Amino acid sequence: MTSLREKMADFGFESNDDYAFQVNCLLKGSFSGIRCLDIQGDSKRRKTAFATALADAMEFPHVIYHDFSERRPPPPGVTLPSSKDELGRSQPAIQPIDQRFAEACGLSEGEGTILILDQIQAADFREHIRLYQFVTSYEWTFLNATHHANPKYLLLFLISEEPLYHSLQKNSFRVWVGAVSNRQIPYQPEDFGLDEDIRPVMEELAELFRTLGMSPTHSEYASILADIHRRARSREELRHSIYGWMEGVDRTTLFSEETAPLLDATLDAVHRYLGLDEVELTALPEEPE
Repeated sequence: MTSLREKMADFGFESNDDYAFQVNCLLKGSFSGIRCLDIQGDSKRRKTAFATALADAMEFPHVIYHDFSERRPPPPGVTLPSSKDELGRSQPAIQPIDQRFAEACGLSEGEGTILILDQIQAADFREHIRLYQFVTSYEWTFLNATHHANPKYLLLFLISEEPLYHSLQKNSFRVWVGAVSNRQIPYQPEDFGLDEDIRPVMEELAELFRTLGMSPTHSEYASILADIHRRARSREELRHSIYGWMEGVDRTTLFSEETAPLLDATLDAVHRYLGLDEVELTALPEEPE
């Protein structure tokens, strides 16, 4: 059976960390209102990638997205134009946030719906209070119309670069999405379809990754091993390969003298593994005049 981590990787979010337990807490935990997932972390738009991949991996029929930092109106056809009522009075255009909530409420009446609210810190504080009231009352009101959500079928994913309004936070389950994976995976040669003779190379790489304080994901590691097989033959080339493929790696540490012995040890193992001989180029003797 495909794990949640594998499903999320298929939708663009790869991590060594498995969030199945946190999702189970969200779905089966005790909430006094609509179930909310407060997505925290130190990596900004990685949280957005997490939210969208998780929503897709959970296979809810409907996923709606709203970014509070988007100052320009959506493309034509998304925001309804101004209109007049039966008495000829002008009615203001429906705001994007109101349209998103009206849509989410309607869809949640009978089918699973996830509403992703991104960059909440950019919203007016009155919107924070309005969000809390919606979570507890299941009602969203605008233009004298009230839309009702079904808490059985609706989930809210909340993303903010600043702490949420306290009351809203208290009605949410928090999850941390780091810039790098916390889980260290002891990869084996068979994980990449390779024979045992590459193990010394992987052991040296493991020591290098421990010094860097991180562990590559499966696809990152596979790309680094591909470079080792095809092109990475020097200390600088190996550094560039690791920096190029591993998300969140600290470049200063990777390119410091601290890692030089570890890189050299890895390259020695690579040369033994590939059967490469070091060739020392010397100056050719001068031809007699």
